[in-house]
Amino acid sequence: MGIVEAKDLTYEYIRRDEEGNVEGITRAVDEVSFHIQPGEFIAILGHNGSGKSTLAKHINAILYPTEGTIWVDGMDTQDEKQLWNVRQTAGMVFQNPDNQIIGQVVEEDVGFGPENMGIPTEEIWQRVEESLRAVGMYQFRKYSPNKLSGGQKQRVSIAGVLAMHPKCIVLDEPTAMLDPNGRKEVIRAVRGLNQVEGVTVILITHYMEEIVHADHVFVMDQGKIAMEGTPREIFSQVDRLQDLRLDVPQVTLLAYELQNRGLPLPDGILTTEELVQALGL
Repeated sequence: MGIVEAKDLTYEYIRRDEEGNVEGITRAVDEVSFHIQPGEFIAILGHNGSGKSTLAKHINAILYPTEGTIWVDGMDTQDEKQLWNVRQTAGMVFQNPDNQIIGQVVEEDVGFGPENMGIPTEEIWQRVEESLRAVGMYQFRKYSPNKLSGGQKQRVSIAGVLAMHPKCIVLDEPTAMLDPNGRKEVIRAVRGLNQVEGVTVILITHYMEEIVHADHVFVMDQGKIAMEGTPREIFSQVDRLQDLRLDVPQVTLLAYELQNRGLPLPDGILTTEELVQALGL
């Protein structure tokens, strides 16, 4: 069994009036099945309302399926006895780092999770140092989080999750509130965790540039998986992505337009370097 596996996962939001009567039901995730292996970098794409964030909250047992099952490292997320084991195995990083940072000093904030787990003090400080170094924030360990940029705060949030030694980190649109430089900082840190530390990464995003280095991509629409494949396979289908109201990286779109004008370019160009090479420049 993979690190995360879902079978026919369905989740419905129930709307009620002031008296508690059911007004309507919205199926946010609709019979989704997938399989993620340890150490993979997975990206889940989709426009707003596609169901991707609802799906993410199931991996950390914040939400429970209406129907179907999701397993994290072999544990059924609906098994109450396994709740804390599930949450320690799959750490969660949210959109707004200010909602996740609670310490007055960076290193204290990163050590909060391991302290709650009952880890011995000496090991906590070792984990804090390792985690901050992993995301490139060790030199800021004595800073107040209020003095940090958005990208730096988000890297501290990631370090705080990493200090609990999860096997998997789920990042729910972690760059949505950041400027382009902050987004690059965070994605660089996430890639490092995956490649160097071997942590399974599940990145929920709608920024297409962030998924170029993923091993596998799921594209969601109306609660279902509408497309899946490698980044190159996904970006080879520009028309389909546009139908799903998703952008494509500018270099991919440029290559696609040049193809349509008769230039013999390969499908799914992902980077500027690839396009320059394909053009023989």
